[in-house]
Amino acid sequence: MKSYPVEFRQKILDCYYNEPISQRQLAKRFCVTLSFVQKLLKQSRETGDIRPKTYRCGRHLKLTSEQMIALGDLIEENNDATLAELSKLFLERTGILLSVTTVARIAERLRITRKKKLYTRPEKR
Repeated sequence: MKSYPVEFRQKILDCYYNEPISQRQLAKRFCVTLSFVQKLLKQSRETGDIRPKTYRCGRHLKLTSEQMIALGDLIEENNDATLAELSKLFLERTGILLSVTTVARIAERLRITRKKKLYTRPEKR
């Protein structure tokens, strides 16, 4: 869901401070939730800033760009290896342990597809 614009937030605050109106009535007037009005007032009181908060979700990437390139090269060299084998090979080369999931995600991010060699049964003579 998108954040409310700063101008809209300022209108809510102006209305709250200039008119004798409750928070609940203010929420109804501007078609927002009561909790939004309460959080906006609290944020305005504590920080003086009414801009939407920005959050950085998720974990930070464990590898540098050079290490990602090295992993990409490793995947291309050992195209037939499993993800677990690639993880083990990367550990041997760099000393960094990666989970199987991380190897798969980085391969996807680098747009590297792994092509397995087809196993064909030898024909009987």
